[in-house]
Amino acid sequence: MKYEVDIVGAGSEAFFFLEETDMNFIIIFNENAPPELAEISVLHTIGELKESLQVGDTVAIGNKKYKISAIGSEAEHTLRTLGHCTLGFNGGSEPERPGYIMLEGEPFTKEEAAVGNKITIY
Repeated sequence: MKYEVDIVGAGSEAFFFLEETDMNFIIIFNENAPPELAEISVLHTIGELKESLQVGDTVAIGNKKYKISAIGSEAEHTLRTLGHCTLGFNGGSEPERPGYIMLEGEPFTKEEAAVGNKITIY
């Protein structure tokens, strides 16, 4: 296991970007995120990134599993230091922005980000 945290909440605008098919992402952040960032984020317990992320790793959120298809140049650093990155569900071999982790798999729904569900990377 490279990373494991528990979802503790979501800001009122956390799923706004999921509703736009050309965006299709969520932002995750440690539970101590500043209020303005917490509003747009899925919040989770503070965890430790134990190993570097690799294309091909699995990200599990609740009961759904995704394959990492691309990693932005800043995503690992911000995940390690702030528990923060953007999880993009459009797949593809190029990250859309430096803080993105691009994922391939079945469509993500906000129900997977329910309080108590885990986010794991392995």
